[in-house]
Amino acid sequence: MKIELLSFDGCPNTAIIERRLVMAAHRLGLGDLVVDRIEVTGAEAAERLAFIGSPSLRIDGRDPFSTGDEPVGFACRVYSGPDGLSGSPTVDQLVEALAP
Repeated sequence: MKIELLSFDGCPNTAIIERRLVMAAHRLGLGDLVVDRIEVTGAEAAERLAFIGSPSLRIDGRDPFSTGDEPVGFACRVYSGPDGLSGSPTVDQLVEALAP
């Protein structure tokens, strides 16, 4: 499984999603998860990477949280969860996304 975490420097939600990824991997018994971190440096990079906001997660090239209609851009990302909107998916959402 190839996991990529795309974000821009200074995004406050990057550390949150990183911690939650570790917790989700632990729940699934995946051991140490290898995550390729990709820093998006500006609008041009966002366009080239089809970046839909920071932080974004891709598993085997697919964003499990994308609805398909998000605009590409150098911006923060918001996720919908059981408690409303948040800057990162919940641990449960990540478990579901990572589960085989």
